[in-house]
Amino acid sequence: MKKKLAVLAMSVLLSSTALIGCGSNSSTSDKAESAKQETSISTSGPLTINQKINGDQEILSKGPSGESAVSAKTLQLTEDELAKIKEGKYKAAIVMHYAGNDWATAQINGLKAAFERMGIEVVAVTDAQFKAEKQVSDIETVLVKNPDIIISIPVDAVSTANAYKKAAEAGVKVVFMDNVPSGLQAGKDYISVVSADNYGNGVVAADIMAKELGGKGKIGVIYHDADFFVTKQRTDAFEKTIQEKYPDIKIVARGGIASESDGEKVTSGLLTKNPDLDGLFVVWDVPAEGALAAVRTAGKDDMVITTIDLGTNVALNIASGGNIKGLGAQLPFDQGISEAILAGYGLLGKEVPAYVAVPALSVSQDNVLDSWELVYSTEAPETIQNAAK
Repeated sequence: MKKKLAVLAMSVLLSSTALIGCGSNSSTSDKAESAKQETSISTSGPLTINQKINGDQEILSKGPSGESAVSAKTLQLTEDELAKIKEGKYKAAIVMHYAGNDWATAQINGLKAAFERMGIEVVAVTDAQFKAEKQVSDIETVLVKNPDIIISIPVDAVSTANAYKKAAEAGVKVVFMDNVPSGLQAGKDYISVVSADNYGNGVVAADIMAKELGGKGKIGVIYHDADFFVTKQRTDAFEKTIQEKYPDIKIVARGGIASESDGEKVTSGLLTKNPDLDGLFVVWDVPAEGALAAVRTAGKDDMVITTIDLGTNVALNIASGGNIKGLGAQLPFDQGISEAILAGYGLLGKEVPAYVAVPALSVSQDNVLDSWELVYSTEAPETIQNAAK
């Protein structure tokens, strides 16, 4: 991510940071149901992420500084290593950008489950509410509790950097989700950064689009109009895959969103100018919900939509055979486990890769229930199960 951000770009960033790890801001009842994540993992054997995840596929994403990715499936802490960590009676803090969506809930639950297995006490979980100044304050407050570990996703790469540096200088083992503050170096200021394979998920969304369109048609792209590393990877991957693999599918329209609430407005404008569109890619699931509303208003019952992230509402639409035909999903529960394992590596002085990614997951109607279990480590809400029937 570039270091220079204009004041306007900063405001855009703060309003849309959720999409680093976007999950649906679902209705209250659905969100409450989907938030009932499993908080336990295997109590014996090595600590790893879910080995049912497809780990054979190549990780296509690069890290924030161009690093090649190491698959999260290769990470593990042995029982002997876990015993050593337990002897240290370590403490950890989880410093979130926002803690009110499916993705954040799953991340936190994955971290808590892994830390429990490691005998590490979680002394704080904070919610910055997308505000950089609050996150800086959260870090300062957390440091008073003397944690040995901080797991965090920065609200803003520039204005939070000094706070994270202060934590590193105090000897805290810092592991990041998805993005790294400006000027911080792996192995010096932080242990590692873990993300989904965002590029791979963009490829998945393109492949599903091509399959649903029979390899030909006119499509539009709703992209994130901000200097944001992970969402740019998604859009670049989608567009490059369409252009190189599917020459009979033409990207004829593009629209940028500044925040997740812009999906319906931008899609409506795109459809007004391009009423003959056959498909639409939307950069993450919440604006895809808005895009779906615009498509319904326009009477485009046969339009194909693909996106990234398995939030509750898009999962329901996929399960019921709606316009959203599929998506590339992140695996936030296992991402949280990966972050905890890497913190353990730091405590043990083990060699640590600078950038780790969790493999992409292709989700469509035929595997949406199984995919939900992989993503959230729990069964899908009843509404989604009933729709899938």
